[in-house]
Amino acid sequence: MNPSLEKQVEPRVGTAERKGLLARAFAFREFTLFIIIIACSAVLSFLTPHFLTGPNLTTTAIGLSADGIIAVGMTVALVLGGFDLSVGSVMALSGVVAGSLYLAGVNIWLAAGIALLVGMICGLINGYFIGRVGLNPFITTLGMMSIARGASYVLTKGSPLSLAGISKGFKFIGGGQILGFPVMVLIYLLIVVIMDFVMRRSAVMRQVFYVGSNEKAAALSGINVSKVKTGVFFLTGTLAAVSGILTLSRFTVAAPNAGMSAEMRAIAACVIGGASLSGGEGTILGSVLGVILLALVNNALILLNVSVYWQDLITGLILISAVLIDFLSHRSSFLRK
Repeated sequence: MNPSLEKQVEPRVGTAERKGLLARAFAFREFTLFIIIIACSAVLSFLTPHFLTGPNLTTTAIGLSADGIIAVGMTVALVLGGFDLSVGSVMALSGVVAGSLYLAGVNIWLAAGIALLVGMICGLINGYFIGRVGLNPFITTLGMMSIARGASYVLTKGSPLSLAGISKGFKFIGGGQILGFPVMVLIYLLIVVIMDFVMRRSAVMRQVFYVGSNEKAAALSGINVSKVKTGVFFLTGTLAAVSGILTLSRFTVAAPNAGMSAEMRAIAACVIGGASLSGGEGTILGSVLGVILLALVNNALILLNVSVYWQDLITGLILISAVLIDFLSHRSSFLRK
């Protein structure tokens, strides 16, 4: 072949390969989200000089950790083909139980352990009625949402409980730092790493994907569907309790209204991150990126002096947009088949 022709052909092949790699990269929701987050960060850094400051980034990271822990459990629930509307209320109830026991003279670590147990029990109750009895996740978790929130208000009589004189060790897990990194963020990242590994490698977690993709086929293949469902909602309740305890540690206040709309933010983050409301799809990395994006939006509203009342409105619009994208992507994939 003519050497001059070879030089002309090689760049074209390389360009085609690069385009193919780029197209495959953008096919992943996580990669697209990452680019959006980078773009939003760049815009915010130009709009306000306060965005890239250490205190702002640290506060944002700590703030998103509570929602992020809940979103990890919600990701698994969405993969299963359900969701848990009670996580925000269970988060509040766990903090209130720990705070109430502490004020009654119980050691704070024992109180936190009992609060964690309360979250586990709430998750088991949800799992029992959904997995064993066969009730709809929406109705079941909606009922638990009201019960847990109502119990929080009953225990506190509607007023936040201030935990004065609480031990420094307990305050450290919510407000301390290790080598300059907030402990609460490190706990969140640890949960993310563990759950991401489990979802990718564990045979047990594979069953969650099978049930979410086709529950009847999963049952016929020998999977104990009711046991899987019970385990998933046990997980969401447990992680909601962990989030509540860490929030209590951070603010040293047990508020009955803590975690308001946390379930909506978690669902929005997971769907934005690629989890499907139809079940069978979702990644922990996607939920992490979804949580970060929502946190950036809220942070932007605060830094730009936009009213706090716009936050729920914009979160709702983002959720609807994410659900619409999920619906359109599934419809297009169905039509291609």
